[in-house]
Amino acid sequence: MRIGIVCYPTYGGSGVLATELGKALADKGHMVHFITYQQPVRLNAFHANIYYHEVQVPTYPLFDFPPYESALSSTMVDVILNQQLDLLHVHYAIPHASTAYLAKQIVSKQGRTVPFITTLHGTDITLVGKDKTYAPVVTFSINESDAITAVSNNLREETYKSFQIEKDIEVIYNFVDTERFKRRDAELLHFRNAIAPNGEKILLHVSNFRKVKRVPDVVKVFQKVREQVPVKLLLVGDGPDRPAIEAMCRDMHLCGDIRFVGKQEQLEDVMSIADLFLLPSEYESFGLAALEAMAAEVPVISSNAGGLPEVNIHGKTGYLSPVGDVDSMAEHALRLLQNEELLASMRKGALEQAQRFHIDNIIPQYEALYEEVMNRALESVDK
Repeated sequence: MRIGIVCYPTYGGSGVLATELGKALADKGHMVHFITYQQPVRLNAFHANIYYHEVQVPTYPLFDFPPYESALSSTMVDVILNQQLDLLHVHYAIPHASTAYLAKQIVSKQGRTVPFITTLHGTDITLVGKDKTYAPVVTFSINESDAITAVSNNLREETYKSFQIEKDIEVIYNFVDTERFKRRDAELLHFRNAIAPNGEKILLHVSNFRKVKRVPDVVKVFQKVREQVPVKLLLVGDGPDRPAIEAMCRDMHLCGDIRFVGKQEQLEDVMSIADLFLLPSEYESFGLAALEAMAAEVPVISSNAGGLPEVNIHGKTGYLSPVGDVDSMAEHALRLLQNEELLASMRKGALEQAQRFHIDNIIPQYEALYEEVMNRALESVDK
């Protein structure tokens, strides 16, 4: 198949999932064409079956805001026609679903029928999409999609609650390459010793430092755990809340035990040295970072928000607490850190859960959906 993938190219979950999906499809022999405004961060190696098409957005004095959507639709049309795409798979509804609909209409005037699939990832539905500025377009473009997927059952239900969706939404979970994130304690011992030179336990948080991630709760949990157990905290990522978090750490006199390491492409190395992963988010449609931690045998202490209970199984892979309950999260963390036998059991459970979401189990679901959508499109042409 010749597949066009449209996504945000950044470190967010939707871009990561879309990029890893494209790479996996290319490994299976499909021709994959990424269409976005810059090369996706995880698209960092040459592959004979992967192509990247940059969206060029012209700037004119007339425009206060460059018309990205129009440029994106035009680029989609160009790639569809010149690369003979079979379908488009767009990730994150805003603005990708509406631009795909426009591109589909344009190429249909030239005798091409190219269906598009929209994958919903979270804030495109639960936050941004609900804004009255976008809601009518989001509703229309989702309903005009030839297929719709969501990354968790929770997100599927949230979409039905928030929008008048007339079509079935299929749940296809996020996935992880468990071999890539396989724990490598001995190989990375020098890395761990650099972070925790006196054998301290290492707590880890990875996010884009937005309000919804509740990173201050991570610091508060860490402070409570630190009072009873020698620990270090690794904060991975960047975003609008980072300066405030750094100031918070200074005010709490915790800077000596907290390391801000910014955005990291080789997350598997960071995951391999952690003992616990903290994810106290206000909402997570799925929790991809938590799944990647589990693949590295790192138990997860998280909130029970959104789709997290579908990933983090309370008492098996880690623990769930109500949003904002830092006392409960700290208690759960201490229970694990002070009981090596329990920690080892949770590590095993985390890996077993991650293997359920192995990339080899999920990719065939997308392939089957692609075939179904393409067959329906051909049948509509024959009629």
